[in-house]
Amino acid sequence: MSNYLDSLNEAQKEAVLHKNGPMIIIAGAGSGKTRVLTFRIAHLMSQGVDAFNILSLTFTNKAAREMKERIAKVVGTTEAKNLWMGTFHSVFARILRSEADKLGYPSNFTIYDSQDSVRLIGTIIKELQLDKEKYKAKQVLSRISQFKNSLITVKAYYNNSDLIEADKMASRPKMGEIYHHYVERCFKSGAMDFDDLLLRTNELLTRFPEVLAKYQDRFRYILVDEYQDTNHSQYLIVKALADRFQNICVVGDDSQSIYGFRGANIQNILNFQRDYEDVKTFKLEQNYRSSSNIVEAANSIIDKNKTKLDKEIWTENEAGSMIKVMRTFSEAEEGRFVADSIFENKMNKQLTNDNFAILYRTNAQSRALEDALRKKGIDYKMYGGLSFYQRKEIKDTLSYLRLLINPNDEEAFKRVINYPARGIGTTTLDKLNVAANHYGKSLFEIIQNLDKVDLKINSGTKIKLQNFATMIQSFQISAKVKDAFEVAELVVKQTKLIKDLEADGTPEGISRVENVQELMNGIKDFITEQKEKGEDASLAFFLEDVALATSLDKEQNDDKPRVSLMTIHLSKGLEYQYVYIVGLEETLFPSAMSINTRSELEEERRLFYVALTRAEKEAYLSYAESRYRWGKLIDCEPSRFLEEIDDKYLEHLTPVRKQRGENKFLSSDIFGEIPQNTIRFKKPISKSGFSKPKPKPTQPKFAPPKNLKKVSKTIPNQNTNLFDSNITIGNIVEHQRFGKGEVLNLEGAGANKKAEIKFAEHGVKKLLLQFAKLKILG
Repeated sequence: MSNYLDSLNEAQKEAVLHKNGPMIIIAGAGSGKTRVLTFRIAHLMSQGVDAFNILSLTFTNKAAREMKERIAKVVGTTEAKNLWMGTFHSVFARILRSEADKLGYPSNFTIYDSQDSVRLIGTIIKELQLDKEKYKAKQVLSRISQFKNSLITVKAYYNNSDLIEADKMASRPKMGEIYHHYVERCFKSGAMDFDDLLLRTNELLTRFPEVLAKYQDRFRYILVDEYQDTNHSQYLIVKALADRFQNICVVGDDSQSIYGFRGANIQNILNFQRDYEDVKTFKLEQNYRSSSNIVEAANSIIDKNKTKLDKEIWTENEAGSMIKVMRTFSEAEEGRFVADSIFENKMNKQLTNDNFAILYRTNAQSRALEDALRKKGIDYKMYGGLSFYQRKEIKDTLSYLRLLINPNDEEAFKRVINYPARGIGTTTLDKLNVAANHYGKSLFEIIQNLDKVDLKINSGTKIKLQNFATMIQSFQISAKVKDAFEVAELVVKQTKLIKDLEADGTPEGISRVENVQELMNGIKDFITEQKEKGEDASLAFFLEDVALATSLDKEQNDDKPRVSLMTIHLSKGLEYQYVYIVGLEETLFPSAMSINTRSELEEERRLFYVALTRAEKEAYLSYAESRYRWGKLIDCEPSRFLEEIDDKYLEHLTPVRKQRGENKFLSSDIFGEIPQNTIRFKKPISKSGFSKPKPKPTQPKFAPPKNLKKVSKTIPNQNTNLFDSNITIGNIVEHQRFGKGEVLNLEGAGANKKAEIKFAEHGVKKLLLQFAKLKILG
């Protein structure tokens, strides 16, 4: 790769060749940012800069590995190994291990992961005898993490009356005490958590000038990738290290700053030119990834943001297809549309599954998409998390439901016997296992017969086990008279499973609640479909359907090409030929939690920009008119982002309905004339101010009700038949989900009457008229 400069365009080449002084490379989506960063490092080394004097900071280990491999091809593997290159945390951990003794830590200090930290905080809360409901370990850790990333030490916390008051108002007055104990215990254990790697590096560079001077002299050239994603702590470290030589090169795109919820500060990139004198600015504005239509549509979106750097992304790629917009009736239909479209594109264009990606705002949305892909036989892979049915909160809920159908299901029993926590620990479970093996019974049978078995447990534990058995038995009785959704709803309420998840309060906790809500939506969808087809809508059949889905998920450990499913946050830096962005509805995307301030809304818009610019050839946008929330069908409003795209780039696959905000005002006509002051009181008002009510005439016992029409005179409404004999073969009917179709055949009678209907878009379906809610068109 000796001719690497020849592969660069003029703007890229200028950025690579510039050597000294502060510089910012504003790199638009698909503009070859990584290539420029890689070749700039390689060029510095080829110009005589020692690899040991170059520090390159990235946000993922994968990015660092790929860049090192590319640099090795230019300068050789040995020299590439000498580079200080990696994530912020990995590089600073390396520095801290060298200098740990100055901070009183051993060089082999332990790095705690989040589970270690949660367990330690849980222990501290218990030792301080604090209320676990008010002091949730995960919430406390999240708060401490915020402190550390904002450089608020324990001492700084106690000097800040606003923070102390805020924690008192949140009914957590002992937050400072927990923080103090946590830091002290970590120190005594010779451990740092993930946030300490940044906080302690700042401490090291601030308290020990000789250490700062040492690393300033070592890192004569500093390069920072994805600078728009840096937080305040990272910003200060970089600024301190670069202060001596000022040879700092930052690369980023303000339009792709989407991690504000993690503490990323977009002002770091927006204000870079103020932080350093004589800054050289380079703009990479040519997009090599996407078609012209996609690039220009993305520009028309991001232009709506007020907080941004000046740039104009362009491309020489062909115009390509219009961006397709699909309106669907429900999330289930949205899933079927995506699966059908992928299938057709694969067949018509000889493509493989790995050419496609489906992006969504929240993980909970994957359920309907996974179901549709599975039923269409399309292999897929979930990124950044488990498949929907493999998530803990979903498996917990399903385990309760499995236990109703089969109380001898040992795995389901073990999973939920102490979740949510009811004081039944591992010691008790071990005793139950011994007894079950001894008597040759299931665990559930043992707790049903505690008085008949020799089990050394105290009376309190015995009552808890009996209460659990009684609860499961009551659910089983309900399952005999209620449908699958009603039973599931009863389970999540009475077990307090949702309450436990809601109490978490962290973004992950909110996501888990959404996932359980989505499972409920799936059950409701399942029942509706099964009833319309006149098929089994029982809980047992639903669980069988899910079991098939989860067994398929387990068979994904191969190298088959698969459709990628992921949240938009995870898609950053990736690219696919065909991209489907689903759930473009108000309060979903943009999120309900992100429409209260301009800065939050602008971050959501940047997120949409990131999603659209992942697409190379074609992009599909879809939204549903209704979604189930806790079993209730909620009307949805199209996302404002759809309106913000210039319409000349869009192809609407379904007729456009009224846009948001249109005709929202009432017509004055409905109120009639304003009455004149000519009111006459026909009767005097009583002294008390109210006239006495007339006594109601007494109805004779068993008198026939009046004004009832004879049955023969009642005329059925021809256009809103839910179930009657007016539907005949040849009728054109409309179904809420499947659209228009022709009745081909009728069979059965009364409540079991079915219609065979050929729908224009969904083929032939057999529907039970009792539930189909058909509208006769002709």
